[in-house]
Amino acid sequence: MVTRRQFIRTSAQSALVLGMSSMLPGWAQSATNGNTGVSTRTATNFNLTVGRFPVRIDGRAGEAIGMNGTVPAPLLRFREGDEITLNVTNTLNEDTSVHWHGLLVPFQMDGVPGVTFPGIRPGETFTYKYAVPQSGTYWYHSHSGLQEPLGHYGPIIIDPAGTDPVQYDREYVLVLSDWSFMSPYRIFSELKKAGDTLNYQKRTVPDFLRDVQERGLDAAWADRAMWGEMRMSPRDIADVTGETYTYLINGHATSDNWNGVFNVGERIRLRVINASSMSMFNVRMPGLPMTIVAADGLNVQPVEVDEFQMGNAETYDVIIEPKEERAFAFVAESIDRSGQVVATFGPRLGMRAEAPALRSVPTLTMRDMGMSHDSMGHDGMSGMPSGSGSMTGMDHGAMGGMDHSNHGMMAGTDGSSWPVETQTIERGPGVTNIAMMPTSRLDEPGIGLGNVGHRVLRYSQLRSLAPNPDHRMPGREMEIHLTSNMERYMWSFNGVEFADITAPIIFHEGERVRVTLINNTMMPHPIHLHGMFFDLVNGAGHNKPRKHTVIVKPGEKLSFDVTADHVGDWAFHCHLFFHMHAGMMQVVSVLPDSSAPMPGMEHPHGSHGTDHSDMHGEMGKEARS
Repeated sequence: MVTRRQFIRTSAQSALVLGMSSMLPGWAQSATNGNTGVSTRTATNFNLTVGRFPVRIDGRAGEAIGMNGTVPAPLLRFREGDEITLNVTNTLNEDTSVHWHGLLVPFQMDGVPGVTFPGIRPGETFTYKYAVPQSGTYWYHSHSGLQEPLGHYGPIIIDPAGTDPVQYDREYVLVLSDWSFMSPYRIFSELKKAGDTLNYQKRTVPDFLRDVQERGLDAAWADRAMWGEMRMSPRDIADVTGETYTYLINGHATSDNWNGVFNVGERIRLRVINASSMSMFNVRMPGLPMTIVAADGLNVQPVEVDEFQMGNAETYDVIIEPKEERAFAFVAESIDRSGQVVATFGPRLGMRAEAPALRSVPTLTMRDMGMSHDSMGHDGMSGMPSGSGSMTGMDHGAMGGMDHSNHGMMAGTDGSSWPVETQTIERGPGVTNIAMMPTSRLDEPGIGLGNVGHRVLRYSQLRSLAPNPDHRMPGREMEIHLTSNMERYMWSFNGVEFADITAPIIFHEGERVRVTLINNTMMPHPIHLHGMFFDLVNGAGHNKPRKHTVIVKPGEKLSFDVTADHVGDWAFHCHLFFHMHAGMMQVVSVLPDSSAPMPGMEHPHGSHGTDHSDMHGEMGKEARS
């Protein structure tokens, strides 16, 4: 039987696709349509219109919601320090918004309805005005309803005010995204009925027979029984797979053969943005090393790799230096390896690189459940209750390291200590798993990439190019657990969905806070903090990588330090789109020094001029549906 992925489209269909490419912004078009590198022209005033319009994706007609009639939206290019004006007009019959992802803007300009502003009503124009205090690669997208997966996203480049420390001869912007002809409302509805309903990567009888051959019947049967009794699957890697999504580069599917050109010996800067709603990608260029020079828009000390995994909303700038006059494939493979999108870089227009075959589907282990094999014996079940090896009936709330008091003390690397605000997490309707032994996984490359045989980026390798601006040790630490009931598609922080949040997370202006994230779920989560960069605690001393989004692997305990220097209310959430809408979101309120209450005092909602009465907005309604 021929599948959608195997179907080769006719030349007539390909012609339609090429015809549609003229509707894309110049930066997103293939080299055959004139894109031989990104223009350096900048502007300070932009008019953007949000609306519905027809699109053709991978040869099929559909309807999008986006900016100025294109998917992706226009490239916005600023210069560091410029005063920017963006007039956004809403032609939809529903509210809209624009969030400037990673930009350090005043909170009133951050674009999150119900948190920083009311949203943009139908027929209205909202003017965003802000000075740009940074440079690098960023992006923008809607924070309203389910608009983002329908095409409401676009790239941003901010050129440095002075000399760019990264030297290059040519640059391209590569916006990765996922597209479905199934309505995002239907996708969300299906996920709420059963969290794994759109996962077509589950293990089968042939997989079991292979396990028997490799491990023996007893071990294979025990493993299957354990996963079955936990009502979990070792293939719960992506909620929505390539059977539902078509993966895109700059609005182009693999069949479109988006191509960029180079001259042998050139230094080419690729600005890679993961603007997908639900897809993490493994990015590689077989036969061509990539040197990472920036992460989340900020410069890092160069790291040469052959592959890197990028979460939703992360950006990476890489330098490639082709030394051969041949075509190279740029491959963005979904984390569950259910699909990929491939583009071509070559010395001549219209070349097509060979697309590599999809690699085998990764399978989760007990380590991904927060149970270390090293600490638990050969089969990972040592120390478990006697009997069948089941986790059923275990008192997860009383597991070692999980039944916390509210406050404790922790020793810093310099011998100092600070108060730690811990959380008591217990199993319940919204929390079905608790990591017994969460551990740092910063030195691991990402799910499925541990044995690929080449160099893969690890977070532990990242070093900021410039020293961190704040060298202080944290004044306090707070612990935040990533929690879920995957079967019922409930996602939350500390077991509380966004719709049930009654108070924000409080930071005080100028304080230094350590945030420790513990992933109690089986899936990696790209966690994003609006309004501030944070320093990832990865052993880099005063050169910790500064990021706005970080992947927290299953069973991982990860920390970052943040200086609360931007007063206002800021969204804090998982950037897997439907996880956020199902409840994995909070608000961080940075209170000004002059009005900062003592710890324990009630947060004065609305003190920054924002009406929080509808803070939960559509996300709260959707989480309850």
